[in-house]
Amino acid sequence: MKNFRVLITGATGFLGSNLAKTMIDRGFEVIAIKRKSSSLKQIAGIASKIHLYDLEDLDFSSVFQIHGRVDIVIHTATCYGRNNEPTLEIFNANTSFPLRLLDAASKAKVEKFINTDTILDKYLNLYSLSKNHLLEWGKFYSMHKMIEFINMRLEHFYGPGDDNSKFTSYVIDNCISNTASLNLTLGEQCRDFIYVDDVVSAYLTVLTKKDTSEQWFSEYDVGSGDSISIRKFVETVHQVTGSKTKLIFGAFPYREGEVMNSKADITALKALGWKCHVTLEQGLKLTIKGT
Repeated sequence: MKNFRVLITGATGFLGSNLAKTMIDRGFEVIAIKRKSSSLKQIAGIASKIHLYDLEDLDFSSVFQIHGRVDIVIHTATCYGRNNEPTLEIFNANTSFPLRLLDAASKAKVEKFINTDTILDKYLNLYSLSKNHLLEWGKFYSMHKMIEFINMRLEHFYGPGDDNSKFTSYVIDNCISNTASLNLTLGEQCRDFIYVDDVVSAYLTVLTKKDTSEQWFSEYDVGSGDSISIRKFVETVHQVTGSKTKLIFGAFPYREGEVMNSKADITALKALGWKCHVTLEQGLKLTIKGT
């Protein structure tokens, strides 16, 4: 296998750190762009093996010049807006920053830019809108053959060490802690849950795929290919953890514009030889063990 030199954004986060660890294990050279304020906790065991650069006042073109050749950029950094960040901060994190990096990568003749996208409707919130803006820029760059742009549309991924603000972690943590009660919606909406190791393997499959044609833009749904109701998910977590927490379904209304059924179409990924290996129950047990 080719020894890739990969630049990752969001390497100090949940998905990015898992990607970085796996790539280093496989002999890849990893470069990462982070914020000065970012905690290195997620990459504590591998930080010395990563070329780290602080985002603030960074000239992106200089990173590519220093390393001579970067094969692939993987963009995983994001701002969900869950902490009421200002609109401009969300835009800068999800559109402006990666666009500057995309432009610098194209000028440095990087082969591929792999973007981490969402399955959410672009008008659902500021997060999904700003992510869609970057996607449109990616399509423009690929259309004009400036760089190959690969868009990864992620479903609900989870695993040990994930952000507690995410729904999956929130439910798991409350059940493990035996919180007195947990207020929820009716839970009729269906979602596709996928364990983080399967997400990482999807990126590696796409990253190492052999190009048989000049395809400048491609898109892949990343999920298990199956969906279950939120209620079923919560009840499964409750059962696996042996929790005594009282589940109160219907305490909250659905949010405006709620998607009632979301499931990844993994046909394109399967065509590359990828498949999902970890079942929901297996993934939950691994998550709980690592919590």
